This record gives sequence, C-alpha cells and structure tokens, in this order.
Amino acid sequence: MQKTDKTLKIKMFTFVCYMLFLHFFPLLVVGFDDCTTTWCAEGGPSIRFPFRHKFLQPEHCGYPGFNLYCSNSNETVLELPFSVKLVVKKIDYVAQKIQLHDPDGCLAQKLMNYSLAASQFHFLTDDLYDYSLFKCSATNRDISSNIPCLRGGYAIASSDANIDSYFLISCTKIHEISVPRNILNENDLYLKWTEPYCGHCEAQGRNCSLDATTKKTQCTKKPKTHSATLGAFFSVGTFVALYYVYRSSRIKKEDQAKIEKFLEDYRAQKPIRFSYAEIRRITNHFNEKLGEGGYGTVYKGKLTNEIYVAVKVLNNSKGNGEEFINEVGTIGKIHHVNVVRLVGFCADGFRRAFMYEFLPNDSLEKFIFRASPKSNSLGWKKLQDIALGIAKGIEYLHQGCDQQILHFDIKPHNILLDHNFNPKVCDFGLAKLCSKEKSSVSMTAARGTMGYIAPEVLSRNFGKVSYKSDVYSFGMLLLEMVGGRKNNDITANTSQVYFPDWISNQLSQGEELHIRIEESDDATIFKKIAIVGLWCIQWYPTDRPSMKAVVQMLEGDVDNLTMPPHPVPDTNGTNSIPGIRGRPHQIELAVISELE
Repeated sequence: MQKTDKTLKIKMFTFVCYMLFLHFFPLLVVGFDDCTTTWCAEGGPSIRFPFRHKFLQPEHCGYPGFNLYCSNSNETVLELPFSVKLVVKKIDYVAQKIQLHDPDGCLAQKLMNYSLAASQFHFLTDDLYDYSLFKCSATNRDISSNIPCLRGGYAIASSDANIDSYFLISCTKIHEISVPRNILNENDLYLKWTEPYCGHCEAQGRNCSLDATTKKTQCTKKPKTHSATLGAFFSVGTFVALYYVYRSSRIKKEDQAKIEKFLEDYRAQKPIRFSYAEIRRITNHFNEKLGEGGYGTVYKGKLTNEIYVAVKVLNNSKGNGEEFINEVGTIGKIHHVNVVRLVGFCADGFRRAFMYEFLPNDSLEKFIFRASPKSNSLGWKKLQDIALGIAKGIEYLHQGCDQQILHFDIKPHNILLDHNFNPKVCDFGLAKLCSKEKSSVSMTAARGTMGYIAPEVLSRNFGKVSYKSDVYSFGMLLLEMVGGRKNNDITANTSQVYFPDWISNQLSQGEELHIRIEESDDATIFKKIAIVGLWCIQWYPTDRPSMKAVVQMLEGDVDNLTMPPHPVPDTNGTNSIPGIRGRPHQIELAVISELE
C-alpha cells in the first residue's frame, strides 16, 4: 500500500511539473536573457558576470572559476580548489572583492586544501606568512590549541616559530600554506580577483560580459527585465530542474542512493571529494594514461607542482556501487606505510573515480614475471624486504584497524611500489569488513582472481572463509616471487607439474632449484620465502599461520623454520566434492563450472 501511494505521488508530481512548463513556456521564448542577474535569497548577494549560477545559467554567462550555486538553506556558495566550499556573504563588484564565510567553523582546515595557484582568487594583502600543518603522535603537546577545530593530533605552526626537538620527533609535516597572519583563527575569508576586469563597468552602472569573438570583457547596458517574465523563468526553471532530477534519479536510482547515503555518513572522516571537472583539470584532460583494466583506466595527474597522483576513472558499467563503497570505506580511513593512500575520490552523478598517491615503479607484477624465470631484477634482499612489507600491510588490515578488513584479491598486480620499491597494498574493490571477534565471514559468491583464490572461498566443503583466505593468496604471491612466474596458467597442459608442488619437491629433496643465486645469502632468502609461502598455502585454513605469525617468520632466522607438510593433499582420492578431482587450478575451474 505504501509503495502504491509513493508511485501515485510521483505521477502527480510529474503531471504538475508538465502543466506548469506548458503554462510558462510562452513567456520564455519572448527574448528572455538567460544571463539575467539572480539571487539565492532575498537580501543575499546578487549573481551576475563574472559569476554565474552553476545549475541555472549556461557557461557563457560567467567567467571560468566563478561558479556559484544555492545551498539547501538558500545560501550562496562558492567552491574553490580543491572542493573548498564557502558561503558568500558579500560581493563588491566595483572593487572586485568577495567576503566568504565557513559555515563549519574551521577555516584553517579548509585552507589546507586551498591552492592559490589553481584559483582565480587571491588574498587582499600580499603580506603573507608561511604556516605548516603537522600530524602528531603525541597528545600532550599540541601547539594548535589556539585553533580548537583542529583535532585528532593535528597541529599548525608558523614557519618562523621556535619548534623544539620534542615536537619534531612527535610530529610529521604534511602540508605548507602561505596566508595572511591570524587568518587561521577567523571564520571569514576576504579575497579579490583581478581577471576579468569589470570594476569600471560596474562603476558606470553598466553590465560586464565576455565578447564571444575577442574573449575580452566589454561594458553593456543593463537590460530591462519584465518581473513576470523573470518570475516565470525561475518558476519554470525550478520545476524543470526538479523534474530533471526526478528523471535522472530513476536511472540506477538504487545505486546512486546507496553511494550518496554512504558519502553522507562518511563525511566526518572522508578524503577530499573532487568534482569531475576538477578530475579533468588535474589529469590535464586525461592526457597521460598509466594503465587500463576491467574496472577502469588509470591516468597520471598533478595535484600541485610537487604532488603527483594516479587517478582511476571507473567504467560507467562498473557494478552496482558496492566496489566504490568498499574502496572509499576501507582505504579512505586507514593509514599504513604498506597500504596505498587514497587522496580523494569523485562521485559526480554517475561518474566515479579514485585518486591515489602516485607510485612511480608500477606494480610488483612488472618485476617478478620476466621473460627468463632465472632472472631476478630486484635482487633477493629487496624481494625479502618487499615480502615483509606486504605481510605487514596485510597484518594491519587484519588486526590494526577498528574492523577487520579482508582483502580477497592479494596478487602481484595489486602490490604497488614507490620510488624506493617499498610495497603498498592497493585495490580494495572486493574487500569485506567484519568484526575482529568473528572467526569467519559469510559470502554469497566467490571473489578473487584465479590462481590466488583459497579453496574455502570456492567451496565451504574445504573450511570457513576468514582472514586465512588472504593468507593463502599471500602464500601464492610469495611462491611467484621466488619462482619468477605465475603459479599456474589455465591454458597450459593440465599434466604440467603444479607450481607449488615443484617448489615443495625441490626444497624437500634438496635438488638444484635452477634459480639464479649470486651471493651466499641469496639461497637463504630464497629458502625462507619459499617455506613461508608453502605454509601459507596449506589446503585447510586451520593449518595456515596468521599474518602476525607470517611477519615473525619472515623477520626470523631460516634455521628456526620447519618444513611444512605437502601443501595440497591428494585430492584424487580425498576430495569431498563429488565429481571434482585434481590439483587446485583444476578444482577452481570445476567448482566455478558447477556454480554456473
């Protein structure tokens, strides 16, 4: 009954919008100027060139970067780079000055995201002071006490302040900004603009506009507007806009509603939210492509002169929003040296994108899968460091967060390397959050990449799905690191020796491994990584170590490690799924075939 009433209301609303449009349409076609001055509220600042109403007026009505819009409470809002949204209190068109107010009461925090270089607006004074934003681990020394809204261990200090050694040890500088002195203690911001120059037109009581041919400003007479026509325009504009919103929301409305609700709940702790226009500018109109996959394309971007980012633009056909929420909801609120940092995201209508820190050395896959499996371009010491870093990152996901995060897609392609080849776990589209107290998680379908999926993820006959499923994937990754090739190829001859079997047999029989060993420690490192990998891919989850134990094994002495049992039992005789026999990659194919 409730659903029927809702449907009826929507139909009635659509009909009213349509009738109002038919009634007022004749008034629109009689020479109405679509760039006429408008307001968000009576008594509020007027919106005219170089400003324009972002949603009601076409682009030629304003100057690039001078977009205003009306909030739900009818306040006039200006959005500055990067996603710094402030309420407009006053605009002086003659002096070309604007007074802005932060409704959230923390102008200091917002100015940390503001870039003068990317903006058309400038501070009224050129007498600027350098400030630095610090992230501090110590809580008893917070020199930002004069800015109460900055919480969570953040501190601001003037660059000429006397900072003692205790503070330098406890805090890390994360951002610098040049602003007028004491502005960080205020909630009002005063800016000016020099281009376009329209003050002389305003002083003469004339309008200012942009010549379509010369692209220069020109003074024009103020048009005589008919109040009825003006009222009709805004009435029709309002209802047409509402009708358009209604029509648009019917397209994937459940998906969009899910994402918007999530972002609203996430507002207090989210990374920066960018518009699609900002994404285009940051990537220089998607000029430099870094890679492309099934879910989207990655482009190189430039956030500031010193900060580069990697922007993943998702395909329009991507999922139902679950992957987007997973990515922002997990990686957006965790910080670890071995987990990639999410700088920001875009959820502009149905256009979605992620912005990560830029890591110049691409993925681990690029370095371990070479043409010659006997080569090792990174060196065994670096491979050991990378393996340990990945293990620490996964351990943090399992135990270091408020909720346990299960990745479900650990593989070389999802391990990125920074300029020092330090590893960072990325791509949380398949991740699941669960309580640390839970020993298992429920899943409606298998998730992951062939070759790295734990047996219990494919079929519950092998055990419960838990954090041990990530341990299995990590074990396969370790074996690929030491072997220099993928653990299996589903296009290969099924009689080929299964890769983990080969590693296990070579270690247990002490035969020549046919791996390039250049230094005395290389063989020790190879043996340690291989043994840990074999422990991680034990067939039953209860036989695998936790990631905390894995970290200890990788940090310890190889002489303290015992050889694990053969990782996979003889499934030809013991497999509990009727009709499915063979090695793991064969079982993967068989289980998936049965599920389909």
